[in-house]
Amino acid sequence: MGWIDRFAEALGEEPPSEVEAARLLDAAREVAHRVERKATPLAAYLLGAAAGRRMAAGESPEAATRAVLQTLAAVLPAAPTEN
Repeated sequence: MGWIDRFAEALGEEPPSEVEAARLLDAAREVAHRVERKATPLAAYLLGAAAGRRMAAGESPEAATRAVLQTLAAVLPAAPTEN
């Protein structure tokens, strides 16, 4: 059992699947690179709060995660161009 699994258990939550973890880490990387590093934990907090609210309203964890990540993608600044 990894640290994230133990942390999720301590919070009474299900740990993210490998696919969900990869998507969330990709989202964090995008925020860090397109916005700024110190915004990453705040964005993660907001993603979790919004996903939790959607799940409390009856959405599946997968649908809630997909929806909040789509919202994030819509508001991120354009990706920097590679030279």
